[in-house]
Amino acid sequence: MIESPQSFVIRQECDKVAFQNGFRRPHEELNGWRHYTSTTAQGSLWLAREYTGCWVIAIDHPGVVAEIGLEPVDGGGPGLARYRFADLVMLYAAMPRVYELAVSLPDAPLHEFVHQTKGLPKTTEAERLVVQRIGQNIFRERLMAYWQGCCPLTGIADKALLRASHIKPWKDCDSDAERLDVHNGLLLSALWDAAFDSGLVSFGDAGNPLFSSSLGPDAKALLRWQRPVPLSEKHREKLAWHRAAFSYPDA
Repeated sequence: MIESPQSFVIRQECDKVAFQNGFRRPHEELNGWRHYTSTTAQGSLWLAREYTGCWVIAIDHPGVVAEIGLEPVDGGGPGLARYRFADLVMLYAAMPRVYELAVSLPDAPLHEFVHQTKGLPKTTEAERLVVQRIGQNIFRERLMAYWQGCCPLTGIADKALLRASHIKPWKDCDSDAERLDVHNGLLLSALWDAAFDSGLVSFGDAGNPLFSSSLGPDAKALLRWQRPVPLSEKHREKLAWHRAAFSYPDA
């Protein structure tokens, strides 16, 4: 059972956990659940403590729930899913990923893009390029958060060597929402980005690289990788488009 109402100590601990992880707008407490939102991330979260000493987080962002990789617990409470942690150390360990997903999953990047470009002129080509550059910068920032700052294939984490790779190119997207969707992007090291962007490499549904028959053996040898890319269902849908666009045999 949830401790209700929260004691001063529990409320202070909940505030520290939320504030240190991007959810800095506290709201009312209800039945022992302290409610928080963020100015940069989508969705709400709630924090509570059980009489057993365990800590519980509730999340209402469906994308975060789908991709957080935690086992939800039974029982009533706010949000779409709730997760239990034996102590504060485990709760603190999980919170950065909650924020990374909440700030990067749709449609948080689109909201940021609309905010930053509101009122900017888009009449001339130069003005449109300024707006496009803003969108591309937001896209890169959110891909960095989603992929936790490293190429999922190689583990390279040097920012100068990482590229925000659109699966469906910016010019081919039907809307800004599609252009800024992190499921339409991979964070790849520069060599992999060049191969992917030119259609010499794609990825199968299991996240394993697929090489074009036109790619030479020396280039294949240089494109070393450590592990498959962990793909969501939405990533797989976009990659099916990429394979078809570049005439991969399994498209």
